[in-house]
Amino acid sequence: MQIILESNNTVPALSITGVTKDFPTLKALKGIDLTIAQGEFFGLLGPNGAGKTTLISIIAGLSTASSGQVAVMGYDVQTDFRAARQSLGLVPQELVFDPFFTVKEFLRNQSGYFGIKNNDAWIDEMLEGLGLTDKAHTNMRALSGGMKRRVLIAQALVHKPSVIVLDEPTAGVDVELRQTVWKFIRKLHAKGHTIVLTTHYLEEAEELCGRIALLQHGKIVALDTTSNLLGQCSGLQLLLRINGKLPEVLKPLLMQGTGSTAGERLRLRLSHYDAAVDILAVLRANQLVIDELDIQRADLEDVFLQIVGSKSYK
Repeated sequence: MQIILESNNTVPALSITGVTKDFPTLKALKGIDLTIAQGEFFGLLGPNGAGKTTLISIIAGLSTASSGQVAVMGYDVQTDFRAARQSLGLVPQELVFDPFFTVKEFLRNQSGYFGIKNNDAWIDEMLEGLGLTDKAHTNMRALSGGMKRRVLIAQALVHKPSVIVLDEPTAGVDVELRQTVWKFIRKLHAKGHTIVLTTHYLEEAEELCGRIALLQHGKIVALDTTSNLLGQCSGLQLLLRINGKLPEVLKPLLMQGTGSTAGERLRLRLSHYDAAVDILAVLRANQLVIDELDIQRADLEDVFLQIVGSKSYK
């Protein structure tokens, strides 16, 4: 069933309403409500086991929700699954490929699944954009892991979907390959494609995503623009390593996710630059030697640790 709104532009790229997923011994999703507009570059972040891949599997129609509704470009993923799948391209975490075909044959076969004939012009454009032109006639099993991952990106894009879901697309990929991938994905986003990204490289999400949802234990624990999420975290931090235990008086300043034992790299919350002087005075008074010292501004990793680390669940 298609969800009919006033115009195509007002139809969300992705609409998730009350989605739950129950397994015999686990509630993987506990009521997810999320709307992603057309043209967004959206980040879906969370630790391992948070429910990201389960949610993506439901969006892609690979798994069925226990309750709730998911629509891609207005098409229900269960009742109008053909149109929903035509609108969606998924790059999975796993390296799944057919070992009996060359790269170009593999992509031609994928085109056929969507009823697309004579797709070589677009396939060649993708191969060039992803740095795969010289691998077009190489057998899939002869490619490195990073090259296979590039082919999986091309596979997801072969039918030019409106919505592209990238599940850890640069996992295990070296820096050069990662830059090539993001250059191509940025071009697609600039042309109007909606991008949904899951990644453990939080610097990628911070640079690329305009809006982010943080998942933990099957729930959305934060949903906002990237800039607003960064604004929730202390703007300045003092990073240091000392030769003893952090004095008790300074422990309230510790950021989430750090300890206070000797030799550990500690992160302390700063209200302003001058506050560092007072911290150093306390360390000197306790005869502690500073092995490392730096002042940095908060990034998305700090936000993640602060928000997720502060939540409690049942």
